[in-house]
Amino acid sequence: MQYGICHLSIAPIRISPSHQSEMVSQVLYGEHFKILEERGKWSRIRLAFDESEAWISNKQYLKIEEEEYHSLLGQDQSLSADLLSYVVNKQGHLMAVPLGSSLNFVQKLQHRFEGEISSGISNKEKLVHSALLYLNCPYCWGGKSPLGIDASGFTQMVYKLNGHRIKRNSEDQARQGLALSFIEESEPGDLAFFDNNEGIIDHVGIMMQDNYIIHVDGMVRIDRIDHSGIFNVDLKRHTHKLRVIKKII
Repeated sequence: MQYGICHLSIAPIRISPSHQSEMVSQVLYGEHFKILEERGKWSRIRLAFDESEAWISNKQYLKIEEEEYHSLLGQDQSLSADLLSYVVNKQGHLMAVPLGSSLNFVQKLQHRFEGEISSGISNKEKLVHSALLYLNCPYCWGGKSPLGIDASGFTQMVYKLNGHRIKRNSEDQARQGLALSFIEESEPGDLAFFDNNEGIIDHVGIMMQDNYIIHVDGMVRIDRIDHSGIFNVDLKRHTHKLRVIKKII
């Protein structure tokens, strides 16, 4: 088995080994993974953080030793806490890194980080504060950064910033935690899941106080939520049908 780490700001990972293929997620700076298969200019990887599997260009990661990979697994995560921070690489060049980038391997990469650092598990009350950092961030399918993010990437990153691991896509996230019977039982930071006409969960957001929700719909935005689902305050209609609210922590 071989192992790798992202040494760039962000690297797209795709459903098949081609730059024209759908981007299913992203690997942020400092995130590490197993290399499951190498095929020409591409590698199929499994991320250590959430076990997502996809293809990454061989030009967009560095290989690391097995001991280094397992050492990273055993460490508490140190994460960048600003929307955009910077590292100085060994050539002395600045490189921007997005909110939630992993910093545990900075010294081994011979980089120097400049910015605020978040580490450890935060109280549940801080989840909404972290979510608000992404407010107005544009929607991007497969995105995980303040420059473009999707619904489940948003919820995963908010939880990651506070020391909690949840899966990458909304269907898998909905299998975690405890289901609540009524919306009135929810607390800020709980996750609300929504399904389509076929009953497939395809959206997720973070509950706030007083029946508000922060989620990604065109951009990260705040809307009302009731027993029917999300009520878009601009369109003045319901846009997402509520399936279940889950207490993850």
